[in-house]
Amino acid sequence: MTWIRSTTCIAMSLAAAAAWTAPAAAQVQRQAPPETMQVEDQPGYEPNAEDERLPATFQRQLVFFRTTEAPGTIIVHTSERFLYLVQGNNRALRYGIGVGRDGFQWQGLVKISRKAEWPDWTPPPEMIARQPYLPRFMAGGPGNPMGARALYLGQTVYRIHGTNQPQTIGEAVSSGCFRLVNPDVSDLYDRVPVGTRVVVKQAPEM
Repeated sequence: MTWIRSTTCIAMSLAAAAAWTAPAAAQVQRQAPPETMQVEDQPGYEPNAEDERLPATFQRQLVFFRTTEAPGTIIVHTSERFLYLVQGNNRALRYGIGVGRDGFQWQGLVKISRKAEWPDWTPPPEMIARQPYLPRFMAGGPGNPMGARALYLGQTVYRIHGTNQPQTIGEAVSSGCFRLVNPDVSDLYDRVPVGTRVVVKQAPEM
């Protein structure tokens, strides 16, 4: 059963988000507001390898990770700014991520419903109203804010995707999606199939 709360995502319309209603059983849990990085989209900007070299904490790495979830499961810890791909034997691959800014965070259980390489980007009208310089449509490519790969999360408006703004990793910047640097999202994309279980948590279990 899927349950979600929040509004929209970088590449989807706010109207589409409004049309989707969380099940009555959804549990709303507010967390302390995260620090939000104020940053505008940069369509056309192409990061280089040096730009995408993250601080050691957010670099992709194998870590100790205790969970009852099966190997192959993706677990997102929003408050930590980490995504974990469970490997079994108390190990997981950990990726640094950018998460939703305050008011756009959510938690729940979904599955990857679709995968795309170099996805296109169509900013919704609300985003264009805030940033009039944005293109109305942008084909996939290195300068696309959606990045190199996208993993679509169930029937929601959210996805795990790349970014052309590596400086936003570790920050609360998005409208509910989870972003990785392009090398990391490409690595994750190659490791997980459609149907992969994704567990999104606001905070790690104690």
